[in-house]
Amino acid sequence: MAEILKIKGLTLACLLLASWLPAFAAHTTLETAPVVSPEQIPGAQRVDAEGLLDLYGQFSNLVIIDARIESDRKNGFIEYSVSLPNTLTDCQALQHLIPSLHHPVAFYCNGPRCGRSAKSAAIAIHCGYDQVYWFRGGIEAWTAGQYPLVR
Repeated sequence: MAEILKIKGLTLACLLLASWLPAFAAHTTLETAPVVSPEQIPGAQRVDAEGLLDLYGQFSNLVIIDARIESDRKNGFIEYSVSLPNTLTDCQALQHLIPSLHHPVAFYCNGPRCGRSAKSAAIAIHCGYDQVYWFRGGIEAWTAGQYPLVR
């Protein structure tokens, strides 16, 4: 009985989703589809702009990874960050930038509506890195706090 109710519930959810998708797709392309980063990433510690600055002070060897594409980075980036777009992020690429699995690393991108840093941080966690920090606010929060960008 419980299994039948579960199947009926899933069927109803699928039908509702299917009826909604055409309206969404009519006005949305892959380029304009809204992306909202999760609130948390299991295995990562979320930090804000001040928290990122605190990490600078706490870890002199902190690796900061800018997960944005190169055209975004050309508009300015956080000092001492290195570019590794999320589309190029894998265990091997991270190994070239981060000395060990226990080394502190922070990820950022454009902000909460950019999922690049969330994806990159999740990949790092999957690869076994255990000191992963995630600056969800990204460049949007950094500039709102009037912190400088390197151009």
